[in-house]
Amino acid sequence: MRGAKLPWLIAGGAALGLVLVLAVARRGQAANHPEPRLGVTAERVLPPIAVPNTPNAAEAYAAARSAPTVLDGLYCHCNCSRTVGHRSLLTCFESDHGASCDICKGEAQLAAELAGRGQTLQQIRRAIDRQFGG
Repeated sequence: MRGAKLPWLIAGGAALGLVLVLAVARRGQAANHPEPRLGVTAERVLPPIAVPNTPNAAEAYAAARSAPTVLDGLYCHCNCSRTVGHRSLLTCFESDHGASCDICKGEAQLAAELAGRGQTLQQIRRAIDRQFGG
């Protein structure tokens, strides 16, 4: 009986190892970031009065309003481009989606902070990918 379990233990260990390798390889993975549109503004970002009252939402929407070109050049790692058709991280803040998603809020606040420090879009993309890309 003991010999019959060995192949299953080996297969299980191999499967677990593969899952771990894939998980580690995915962490910090670079995303397919969109190019910011020329002349994009924050005009479609929800105004403060319309932002849902959720933790950190007001700050994230303010970040989107302060750096719309940067956010328009970032992929949102909550994968809303696939699930709800968002073009970029900026799009998350043109509705109430951004207020209920910790990934959107975190990316927006980090991006605006880094932009405020003078980092380039490429540097911001790398930081976003490192923190949220997996």
